Amino acid sequence: MGVARWVENPYWQYFCGEEDFVHELPCDPTSLVKWRQRVGVEGSEKLLKESLAAAQREAVLTGTEIKQVNVDTTGQEKAIAFPTDARLYHKARQALVRTAKSCNLKLRQSYVRLGKRALVNQGRSGAARQLKRARRETRKLRTYLGRVLRNIERGRPQLSEKHAQLVTIARRIFTQQRTDHGKVYSVHAPEVECLAKGKVHKPYEFGCKVPIVTTSRQSWIVGIDAVHDNPYDGVTLKPALAQVKRLTGVRPEAAFVDKGFRGQRYHPKAVAVYITGRRNLTPQLRKLLKRRSAIEPVIGHTKHDHGMDRNYLLGKIGDRINALLSGAAWNLKKLWRHFVEHPLPVHVT
Repeated sequence: MGVARWVENPYWQYFCGEEDFVHELPCDPTSLVKWRQRVGVEGSEKLLKESLAAAQREAVLTGTEIKQVNVDTTGQEKAIAFPTDARLYHKARQALVRTAKSCNLKLRQSYVRLGKRALVNQGRSGAARQLKRARRETRKLRTYLGRVLRNIERGRPQLSEKHAQLVTIARRIFTQQRTDHGKVYSVHAPEVECLAKGKVHKPYEFGCKVPIVTTSRQSWIVGIDAVHDNPYDGVTLKPALAQVKRLTGVRPEAAFVDKGFRGQRYHPKAVAVYITGRRNLTPQLRKLLKRRSAIEPVIGHTKHDHGMDRNYLLGKIGDRINALLSGAAWNLKKLWRHFVEHPLPVHVT
C-alpha cells in the first residue's frame, strides 16, 4: 500500500531525495515477505534478544529487575472475516472451483451464480430476522459445497500438496457441527482458534493466544511468543519463564500473575508465583502484586502501536514472528525514549 502510494505522490518522492518524478516502484512489494521468510522464528527471537542485550549493556535494564516479572496472556487476532456457516460454505466452494480449474477438471456444475444468490439472500434474511429463510439459504450453500466436493473427490485429479490440503479443509467445513471442537473458522487460515474473552464488546476473538512477560519496574518485554491449541493460561507459565532465561540469561525469582494462572502443578518450582488476591503478604510484595496490572497497558500498546492487534502473516509461523517482532518493537521504542527523547546529561571534564 505504501509503495504504491509512493509512485503517485511527488511530494513524498522529493522528500525521499528524488530530483525527478519516478514512475517505477522503489522496491519490490514482496521484499519484506522474503525477508521474514529468511529470518524466520529464530531470527525474530534474536532481534528481541538483541533489543534486551542493548538495554543491558547500557545499564538501562539490570539483572535485579528481571528477577521480578509480571506475566499475562492475550489474544492475537488473525486477519479473517467473522466466521459464519454460510460464508464458510461459500468460500470453501469458491476455493474448490478454482482448484478444479487449475487441475483441468470439468465440474458438473460450479454453482457460481446460485451460490452468490444464496449468500446474498441469507444475509438479507438474517438482517430482517427471518431466521427460517436464512437457515434454508444456509442449507443450500452447504448442499452446493457438498456437490462440488464430491465431484472433485470422484474425479480423482492429480492434486498437489496445497490443493489436497484445501480439499481436506473443505471436507472439515462440510462435516463440522456447532458443538464440535477444533473447528475450521477460515479457509486460508485453518490454524485459527476461537478464544472466549467473556467481554461484552467482544465475547470472542479468532486467532491464537500470546503469553507476555514484562519486568515489574519498567515494563520491558522480556518474553513473548504465540502458542496454539488454546491452552490454559497456567500451562504457558513455564515456557514463558524459560524464554526469559534464554533471552536475558537471568532466571526470574518472582512472577506476579492473575487468577487465570491458578494451579500449583503449573508453577515452576524455582520461581515464587504470586496470584492476584493473595493475602498475608509483606508490604513490599503487596506493592509488587498491585504493580501486576502495569502489564495491561503494555498489551494495549503492543496491539495498537506495534502490529499485534491484527496479524496478517501466514500460518502458525507467521503468528509467532508477528508476536516476537511486536515485542522487539516495544523494547526499541523504550530504547529510543532513553537515548533520544530523554537522554542523560553528558558531563564534560
